[in-house]
Amino acid sequence: MQPAVFKALLHVIYTDLLPSMGKLDDEEKKEMVRHLLAAADRYAIERMKMMCEDILCKTLDVQTVATTSALADQHHCSRLKDACAEFIMSSNRLDDVLARQGYVHLKKSCPAASVNILER
Repeated sequence: MQPAVFKALLHVIYTDLLPSMGKLDDEEKKEMVRHLLAAADRYAIERMKMMCEDILCKTLDVQTVATTSALADQHHCSRLKDACAEFIMSSNRLDDVLARQGYVHLKKSCPAASVNILER
């Protein structure tokens, strides 16, 4: 675990709030939230996991939706998985998503998740 993620994890444990990420740009914020989601799953901090899921559900985009779907599958986040599948289907950008490197990674690392998306 990266030191910044560990510091943020401690912040959540002691305050029950995610730390301010004002100094980070949007991509760095998303990356931090992904790391926090993994830590929350690893240490069974359900409230933190829900907070991270909420943020990731609201910040889905074509570039990261496949990677986020793989993350959701890996960490048993059914709500986030559903949001990813819904985003892909509702945005009518399936071709754009399939062309991204993140989808190639999703097919390799979580074939069941990629099948789930295509079945919807």
